[in-house]
Amino acid sequence: MSDAGGSVRDGAGAAVVEEIWVDEAAGPVVRPYTMTGGRTRPAVEGFDLVAFVLTVEPLPRPDPRLHPEHFAALEVCRAPLSVAEVASQLDLPLGVVRVLLGDLLDMHLVMVREPASTARLPDEDLLETVLHGLQAL
Repeated sequence: MSDAGGSVRDGAGAAVVEEIWVDEAAGPVVRPYTMTGGRTRPAVEGFDLVAFVLTVEPLPRPDPRLHPEHFAALEVCRAPLSVAEVASQLDLPLGVVRVLLGDLLDMHLVMVREPASTARLPDEDLLETVLHGLQAL
């Protein structure tokens, strides 16, 4: 029997605690903040979504500071991946992945290559001049 608040009650009116079951296909139920120790910001700021992350070889030995998610990130970053791709591969929220990658960067276990900023790219006039020069050859 349910009351107006949606709680399930037994015949005597006592609240009944319903167990929530998750099937095995759903995987382990771990809150994201437990993976990051409650932290919401990475140790190193500025992980752009399109920054490339690459694991530094060799992979580290077991370390009490590293969680299974850290090792999973190291594994997927053996080939350069963007921060967004790492989050997708690990099926974790982007904020959690940024914190994990910040830990790994702080321990010198990954390298991060930020995307080229538009300020460092050649301007359109220069590219047009080069193009005309190549066409004149």
